[in-house]
Amino acid sequence: MSTPTLKYQGRLRELAPEARRRLLDRTGGADARVAQRTADILARVRRDGDKALREMAREFDRAELQSLEVPRSECEAALASLEPKLKDALARAARNIAKAHAAQKPQATEVETEPGIFVGRRPDPLGRVGVYAPGGRAVYPSSVLMGVVPAKVAGVGEVIVCSPPGPDGKLSAGVLAAAALAGADRVFALGGAGAVAALAYGTESVPRVDRIVGPGNAYVAAAKLQVVDAVAIDAPAGPSEILVVADRSADPEAVAREMLAQAEHDPDACCVTLAVGDAPAVAIARAVVKAAARAKRLEIVTQALRERGAVLTVDSLEEAWAFVADFAPEHLLLATASAREHLARVRNAGTVFVGETASVAYGDYMTGANHVLPTAGLARAYSGLSVLDFYRWTTYQRVDPDAAARLADDVGLLADSEGLYAHAEAARAWRKS
Repeated sequence: MSTPTLKYQGRLRELAPEARRRLLDRTGGADARVAQRTADILARVRRDGDKALREMAREFDRAELQSLEVPRSECEAALASLEPKLKDALARAARNIAKAHAAQKPQATEVETEPGIFVGRRPDPLGRVGVYAPGGRAVYPSSVLMGVVPAKVAGVGEVIVCSPPGPDGKLSAGVLAAAALAGADRVFALGGAGAVAALAYGTESVPRVDRIVGPGNAYVAAAKLQVVDAVAIDAPAGPSEILVVADRSADPEAVAREMLAQAEHDPDACCVTLAVGDAPAVAIARAVVKAAARAKRLEIVTQALRERGAVLTVDSLEEAWAFVADFAPEHLLLATASAREHLARVRNAGTVFVGETASVAYGDYMTGANHVLPTAGLARAYSGLSVLDFYRWTTYQRVDPDAAARLADDVGLLADSEGLYAHAEAARAWRKS
């Protein structure tokens, strides 16, 4: 493996147009092969149900499944056998996630727009949701908590977890323990696009859900986008990313640690620092390369930094904020002297870490904020997973008899103007003679 290097260094405003475009456009483009293979998998599961899921477990996971569903007793046993300190850490994370998300619960509203005319909106928990937990390159019990706990806080009727099995047909003990701790109702040993298809369409064993949430690989992401005509999904997600804004107060080694923490996720991870001034930029770049050379996940880190790693100099924080808005990062770290004040300047970020002591790792695991976040610039329009994702809203209207009489003529006029004469007749029927 070659010595770790950064793809881009220098001044942001002098970056070549193609390089800037590549930093801003992180979608990677549609992979026709992934899209077609995913479509084939979805069609196969929709047609053959459980039979297809068992066949795909053999093909993709090299696993012979005795049962698609994991008995609740196995989840409870995994939790009971977990190393005590790890169990306590997971429980602490679950408590913080529950507390943070409970504070986000929406309230019903009702307004009287005119005397006797009432318009209301009521949040109703979803009936059933599916939480996907990755299990390929790495296993993430924390992602189980991030999906299941908010759903339970929202009052979802049934929460189902899907995660790919190992060659022995078993799920990770950590995933099973997290599912038990978070209160998942059912767990299935299903991975990839097949799991998404099962959740979206239902099979003999897997019930159809109302929404699918959780991160996954390229096939999971493609599958979620292809089933949106049948089920709601959370924000589309791709490889992990971080954007750091650092001034002269920043500790270069602390910034380097945050860059590497994201780079180790995936060879396609994007890790960028904007440093105000040449001296901080040089120091941070040196610290990143030095730290990368001793990374335990050296191959992944090296590839990520070589392809999408950057430490760029900006002349001012104003220049940085403009780039932040365009880049719309999944994770934004404010390593600045006045980070709390600078938070107000931020637009378009999945989640913001205010001050260099607010490590992204803390948010990934323990603060209570959700780590399922929009990537690839989608934070311009999408938000991170929250308790709000587990509700739908019922809107209602109530019109008293006197108010109906007052509405009749004007509504009739509007309906006539649009050529909807039955609408006009329905409205005018309530006029007082």
